[in-house]
Amino acid sequence: MELNDIIFYVFGAITALSALYIMLTKNILYAAFALILTFIGVAGIYVFLGAEFIAVTQVLVYVGGILILLVFGIMLTNRLSGKKVVSPAYNKLMGLIVAAGLFAILFKGILQANFSAMNWIDKGASADSSIPKFGLTLMTDYVLVFEIIGVLLLLALIGAIRIAGNVRKEDKSAV
Repeated sequence: MELNDIIFYVFGAITALSALYIMLTKNILYAAFALILTFIGVAGIYVFLGAEFIAVTQVLVYVGGILILLVFGIMLTNRLSGKKVVSPAYNKLMGLIVAAGLFAILFKGILQANFSAMNWIDKGASADSSIPKFGLTLMTDYVLVFEIIGVLLLLALIGAIRIAGNVRKEDKSAV
């Protein structure tokens, strides 16, 4: 077994274990942190599969934007109420049955697939990395769109803080 294979399996194990932790935990903040680890593991798998653009997009959009806002929202909500934010588990048995069924279907499909017959895999493996080209294009041709997305995420964060502040004021006036 080569080093690349070992690293690939490590990323797969990190992804699977953190996804399992998300499924089993009741603490929403810990689940959000585990979701960050899951997305980073998936991005690592994308890199090994030759999809650098999707890996970078995964980290930028999901980990860098959405999950950080989610963690801020959970932490602000937790601070306001003074209690841990937990979610009750419903229908654990049915969820386990559905997850096992989907896993079996996907596993069977992967085992029966003929990946060597796909032409696009050979083309993707022989191509040079597109990350430098993507970065240059992003910072030249699409810099306005990139900055607008950054401002939009900043506004969402400010809005979450503002809403949390309003909730805090309403709680104090109710007492």
